[in-house]
Amino acid sequence: MTLIVKPKITIVGLNFYPEDTAIGLYTTQLAEYLIKNDIEVEVITGFPYYPMWKIPDEYKDKPKNYIEYHNGIKIIRYKQYIPENPTFLKRILLLLDFTYGTYKNSFKIKKTDLVLTIVPFTSSIIVGNRIAKKHNAKHWVHIQDFEFDAAHETKLTGKTDFLFRILYKIEKKLLQKADVISTISYAMLSKLQKKVGSNKTTYLLPNWVDVDFVNPEKAKRHKYLSSDKFKILYAGNIGQKQDWNLFKKIAEQINPEEVEFVIVGAGAARKEVENSLKQLPNVYFYPPVPFDELNDLLSSADTHILCQKNEVVDTVMPSKILGMMASQKPSIIAGSLKSEVAKIMKESKGGYYFENNEVNNIIDTIRQLKANLALRETLGQNARLYVQQNFDKQKILKRFTQKIIGLLSN
Repeated sequence: MTLIVKPKITIVGLNFYPEDTAIGLYTTQLAEYLIKNDIEVEVITGFPYYPMWKIPDEYKDKPKNYIEYHNGIKIIRYKQYIPENPTFLKRILLLLDFTYGTYKNSFKIKKTDLVLTIVPFTSSIIVGNRIAKKHNAKHWVHIQDFEFDAAHETKLTGKTDFLFRILYKIEKKLLQKADVISTISYAMLSKLQKKVGSNKTTYLLPNWVDVDFVNPEKAKRHKYLSSDKFKILYAGNIGQKQDWNLFKKIAEQINPEEVEFVIVGAGAARKEVENSLKQLPNVYFYPPVPFDELNDLLSSADTHILCQKNEVVDTVMPSKILGMMASQKPSIIAGSLKSEVAKIMKESKGGYYFENNEVNNIIDTIRQLKANLALRETLGQNARLYVQQNFDKQKILKRFTQKIIGLLSN
């Protein structure tokens, strides 16, 4: 196949503009980069809802099937079911409804050279396969999250191993149909290769951070972090993958006069977590900030914190870590020592990584950081330099685009 002058790519995925966090942000920035590099892009997606689990007011009255344009990108939307309380069963209903709606919308694609399916959801691969087969196009699956593994590991469903054995077989069969599969971390790539075997082309294409945007030299003090206390920030999704019990133990044992914990975000577990921590006088909750305030928020912290559940090892690579590091502030992270994040913390020397049972060590480290500005500055500089060298937006998007063009040229 000879590369045509202006190839056309169809992206299939649940999250897209105007969502400005996590997968929605990355997929949007990828599409915008492709457009700027003379590649035509159409997107089949749902209505925005994340991380609030609520369709925003400006989209509520739009028709069930809705087409709009953003920076030259045609966006074909289906208004999927959004549960107010996203239990496992309700998430399944969301998955089924989104897959049904996007499958119908896939018939609106009249021409394409490459289908890029973003996972989650794994069922989106069905839609991508249909489009690719119809138009004799290549099919690339890019995995941001192994959602079956995540549900299994975080015990969202209880003891239902039989169900997951079926789901994993379905997942493997769908992945085997793709021409190329990529994912975002070495641990996830290893897991992917075990799932599909050696006969599939697989790539590591990590998420990125815009180090020009997240830049402490351009930041001003954010209103959420305006106190004179030592401020520890968690900013991101409030869900089941984080170890909120560990967070609570840490906050309980820190004198409120010493440290202020600030949690900024939304998510499926927000109400539960807020109720669990509401009695603590040094913990403050705030809603997500607009994207243009993100640099101010991240750069206003003294230290960042992230407590991951120990069992969440190679299912996901939390992208929030890249913004934390780019803000030139140290991070305190807890979870499995086998995780990708542990490797990054060790290599970067940009913070500290602990196992979940090291509560006393974590508290001692917080006090050490509070007392030592020079140490915080050194760790922060190490962290920012590491992401500049390894996760710079322009470098990774250029590599991603080169891989796409290479696939289209074959």
